[in-house]
Amino acid sequence: MWRDEAYLLDMLIAARDAQEFSAGLTWEEFQESSLHQYAIAKALENIGEAARKISPETQAAHPEIPWRDIIALRHRIAHDYFHLDLVRIWEIVQRDIPALIRLLEPLVPPEDS
Repeated sequence: MWRDEAYLLDMLIAARDAQEFSAGLTWEEFQESSLHQYAIAKALENIGEAARKISPETQAAHPEIPWRDIIALRHRIAHDYFHLDLVRIWEIVQRDIPALIRLLEPLVPPEDS
C-alpha cells in the first residue's frame, strides 16, 4: 500500500501543478500559449503515468476515480501529442482536475506527517 500512496501523492502533486499552470488563464490565452499547453499536458500525462502504476486493488477500492479515463488520456498525450484536442485539455483542467484533487486529498498522508 505504501507504494500506492506514493503514486497517489504523485497524482495529487501533478493535478495541483496542472491547476496552478492554468490559474488566471483565459481560454484565449491558453490557445495562444504553447508554454501553458505543454506544461498542462505534461502534468496530465504525469497523472496518468502514476495512475497506471496504482495496484488493481487500490483502483477497485476507489471506483469514484476514473482510472481508465485518466490512463487513456496519458496514452493519448504520450503517443499522439501533435493531435491533442485543446478544447478537451482545457475542459479537463478546468472541471475534472479540481474534482480529482478533492478525491485524492483524503487518500494521501497529510503534508505535515
